[in-house]
Amino acid sequence: MASPRTITIVALSFALGLFFVFMGTIKLTPRLSKDAYSEMKRAYKSYAKALPGLKKIGISSVLLRKIIGSLEVGCGVVLTLVPGRPKDVANFLLLLVMLAVLFFHQLVGDPLKRYAHALVFGILLTCRLLIARQSDDRPEREESREEQYINDQERNKVKQS
Repeated sequence: MASPRTITIVALSFALGLFFVFMGTIKLTPRLSKDAYSEMKRAYKSYAKALPGLKKIGISSVLLRKIIGSLEVGCGVVLTLVPGRPKDVANFLLLLVMLAVLFFHQLVGDPLKRYAHALVFGILLTCRLLIARQSDDRPEREESREEQYINDQERNKVKQS
């Protein structure tokens, strides 16, 4: 039977992956929801206006939206389907994207209800990364403690003799 840690990581990876595939797709195409796509276009225009430095380096609101949407879709697919270390890399990249999105929302002065989802999913990504990166050495540590305890007992026997 799988450990609770494994079940948690798999469930979080799958749920977060699907969410980011969905949200990234909304940023890239109006096929899922025309209203949501229009709202994303409007929001990214305000982000680009608030950061004039982006314009100087040639990043328009459309390019910014497509970059973030593509990152979300790509990393979401990795979180959902790819086993192993690539999930941790995708998790870290999505965490950076969420931090950028939170920064954008703060920059334009959006109310909390507009960016609460980014906050929640940033926390979930952090939890998933921390659980995944927990050391698998715990059984070894317990064994080394047991060995140390046995060695201490043997030393005490030698001292008593």
